[in-house]
Amino acid sequence: MSLASTSNPGTLAPPTDPRAAAHELAQEAKQLSHKVTAEVARVVVGAEDVTRQLLIALLAGGHVLLEGVPGVAKTTLSKVFSRLLGCQYQRVQFTPDLLPSDVTGTSIFDRNKNDFVLRKGPIFTQVLLADEINRAPAKTQSALLEAMQEYQVTVDGVSLPLALPFLVLATQNPIEQEGVYRLPEAQLDRFLLRVEMGYPGFKHEVGLLKLYSKPIVEVQPMFTPEMIIGLQRKLPGVYGAESLYEYIVQLAEESRKHPDVALGASPRAALNLLRCARARAVLEGRHFFTHEDVQAVAFGVLGHRLILRPEAEIEGKHVAEIVREILDAVPVLETV
Repeated sequence: MSLASTSNPGTLAPPTDPRAAAHELAQEAKQLSHKVTAEVARVVVGAEDVTRQLLIALLAGGHVLLEGVPGVAKTTLSKVFSRLLGCQYQRVQFTPDLLPSDVTGTSIFDRNKNDFVLRKGPIFTQVLLADEINRAPAKTQSALLEAMQEYQVTVDGVSLPLALPFLVLATQNPIEQEGVYRLPEAQLDRFLLRVEMGYPGFKHEVGLLKLYSKPIVEVQPMFTPEMIIGLQRKLPGVYGAESLYEYIVQLAEESRKHPDVALGASPRAALNLLRCARARAVLEGRHFFTHEDVQAVAFGVLGHRLILRPEAEIEGKHVAEIVREILDAVPVLETV
């Protein structure tokens, strides 16, 4: 199977006139971006940047890994965002004793039918919140791999397709060390974006106290599954100059040559840079993407894919510094 075929099936059928569809998408996406950000702000304070990255992942048809210390509203934001999408929603609290069948489902013997009947697990949904995903062992985490990549689940040898759109929002605590399991690189690579969620800041935290002194508002759905798939299908029509494709590949190649990187960006990472740059452009109201769009999404796409050498980690280097060095090393020859 080619890499191009591993993207969301909902994004593989662009309309007849991609350029006209891209114009329409840019106008629609910019309005939706403002509305969604304003609606989320009614419940979660200071999460505008994170909300924007969730929208990028939604348009690009990819999954998101939300990373942050406990108490910064990762789960709350995920639930609010899921509510806005108007899709089926399930939450799984990952624990060390969680089994793969607890996620995918299992066959139960039905006495009335005198046969085994599949009892579907929570993964058979459209938006799955995998809370504290790094608390489950690798075998359980791997239960998500097929669903995240192939948009299907195999139970007892039978492959069942998932309803589209399918989005995994996973949260993890990067600080806690006891009772957690590091996500395998293969699974990390299935996440389109890793989003770091930090403290909201003094003014936002004061606003948070005021907000939660009042009754919490209920957000209303702003999307439908058909609407989301329609937006995703228009995304490939967003224009980019030939030099931008070369620029993305140059970034990937530079990451592979960097002296502090043991494993650089794969071709899949380059494809994800392209998809996210297009999504960011339309959220800005543009039907074309630029070098700035690629640079803006670079850390979210590459940060969890680059594996640093042990020497670099001992020296205290952070992957964000490496991504910045990669961006600085590749020249920008033209804007668009």
